[in-house]
Amino acid sequence: MNDRRHLVAAEVDKLLAAVKGTRNAVRDRCLLLLMFRHGLRVSEACGLKLSQVDTESRVLHVARLKQGLSTTQPLRGDELRAIKAWLAVRAKMKPDTDVFFISERRTALSRKTVWLAIRTYGQRAGLPVEAYPHMLRHACGFALADQGADTRLIQDYLGHRNIQHTVRYTATNPARFERLWR
Repeated sequence: MNDRRHLVAAEVDKLLAAVKGTRNAVRDRCLLLLMFRHGLRVSEACGLKLSQVDTESRVLHVARLKQGLSTTQPLRGDELRAIKAWLAVRAKMKPDTDVFFISERRTALSRKTVWLAIRTYGQRAGLPVEAYPHMLRHACGFALADQGADTRLIQDYLGHRNIQHTVRYTATNPARFERLWR
């Protein structure tokens, strides 16, 4: 049993590809992409409101849980396309809720549904680890560290109050030493 707690970028890509052609492909692609890119916890994703997603200004207002620091983060082109595709599908469902991600029953998506979906997509993608939602949050932290992002910036982005929760992403990254001894 592999005890790794995050997915690497190539695995996130495989997970996203595994969504294609499935029953809730449009919603789930948007869900996984936002969870990964914005380091969303499963409850933050399930509780996301329409008012937090601003396609006009191209930003996502992230309301962090666990006393985290809430932030406004930019949305990239592929995220905007996924959001607009999901909003079109969602509008046809005519839900009575302002929750962004909804189930086929037109109610807020449950944590259990997200857990099950991610595990299923992970198996479909042939991932070497059993995937679960928090792996996408960790994948976000490691991906930002791999891009050379500063620990404090990653801390703010993920909404960590304590830097110790962020250090794990940069401590194991050899790229942080690249500019030393030049």
